[in-house]
Amino acid sequence: MNNFDLFKMSVGSLLRRKLRTILTLLGVVIGTSSIVVMISLGIAMDLSFKESLKQMGSLNVIEVYPSYDMMPAMGSRGSEGVKLDDQAVRTLEQIPGVEAVMPSKNAYMRISAGKMVGDVSLIGINPELMEAFDFKLQKGRLLSVSDKDAIVFGQRVAFNFRNPRSRNQESVHIMFGPGPDMPEEPPLDLINDKMLLTWDMSYGERRSNKPDTDSDYTPPPPRKVKGVGILEGSFSEKAYSAYINLNTLEELLEEENKARHVDKSKQRKEDKYQNIKVKVSDIQQMESVQEKIKALGFQAHSLSDMVKSMKETSRKMQAILGGIGAVSLLVAAIGITNTMIMSIYERTREIGVMKVLGARLSDIRNLFLLEAAMIGLGGGCVGLLFSYLVSYILNRVTAGFMGNMGGNIGISVITWELGLAAVAFATMVGIISGYSPARRAMKLSALEAIRTE
Repeated sequence: MNNFDLFKMSVGSLLRRKLRTILTLLGVVIGTSSIVVMISLGIAMDLSFKESLKQMGSLNVIEVYPSYDMMPAMGSRGSEGVKLDDQAVRTLEQIPGVEAVMPSKNAYMRISAGKMVGDVSLIGINPELMEAFDFKLQKGRLLSVSDKDAIVFGQRVAFNFRNPRSRNQESVHIMFGPGPDMPEEPPLDLINDKMLLTWDMSYGERRSNKPDTDSDYTPPPPRKVKGVGILEGSFSEKAYSAYINLNTLEELLEEENKARHVDKSKQRKEDKYQNIKVKVSDIQQMESVQEKIKALGFQAHSLSDMVKSMKETSRKMQAILGGIGAVSLLVAAIGITNTMIMSIYERTREIGVMKVLGARLSDIRNLFLLEAAMIGLGGGCVGLLFSYLVSYILNRVTAGFMGNMGGNIGISVITWELGLAAVAFATMVGIISGYSPARRAMKLSALEAIRTE
């Protein structure tokens, strides 16, 4: 018999016993859909983790800090640890896999815009590296090298501003976006409003509200600044900071140190930079680059550290959920085996006739294996379609009460790899379940099979 004859005989046999075939297929459908839906929950969880981390910052950026030896050996030198300076920047740039290195300095200052004031975390950076470190704009433009008094603000900074002379002294700072009792629009336009930048943290306050300050300290005069851009993203660290040219911030810090009479020799002992960001060209090299940075004596942290633990959790969840679904497919496998055994009992005489007419043993085996494979393949395909329907319903239902908390991913995600693997696995289960009955049919005695009523 050729392959087409085997196919026609297998289809005909399954169609002659429609009810039994449908019930067996139903078992495979339930088993396949159970596995797919269960694993899709784990995939969605993994993707949600990654999306949350992307909103927090880039996954291929390493934060570098100085590492201080808290318990140096007696008489040892260099106990203050490595410093974040220009030499450190050059050293980090030479590490294989590093795409860009951006040092930064931080300051906490007050910005005044008309009657509104806001205390802002001001970060000095190199404007040339903003695009390399994924600074994306919602409005305006990024800093340029020629900018001295220009500032780019995070999306949520504007909500930190308040009018200190109004009766309501509280800031309208919003952590997680506008709510029913919170304004959707910020209280001022950071790009068009005129602004002053000052070290005086009581600037714009009523006299009675001004804190007691050191009589020897007189803050440097306020500096006129202008906002040139608003960054997009409400949940990343960038959303709550303002960015200025590093050279400008160093000038501001020098003015403040003079006003406070800070000894220059003490300044030289401190790190030139408070933080250095290192961007890795390939996310696969993150771990190796991070280890090399630590080997140089620095502290190195990245969101990839969180990704590892999240991936482990996701794998465990997918294994548990997949195992639960596999129980249903195991029951379906038993059903296929039972169906094939019953088919052999009912077709014993037919098998004997086939042998007498000269059918090869391999043809008889393949006939039953093909029937089992058809049940597995058909049940797998229908089960996959049913899984997509269940996944759609789950995502629609959960979107109703989870809102933006669920993100754009949903609670269930079926990838094409998962769908293909599920159908292939169901087909394989059918073949394995039909193997033993097929061998039994192959070993039947032709004469005894013909005599069977």
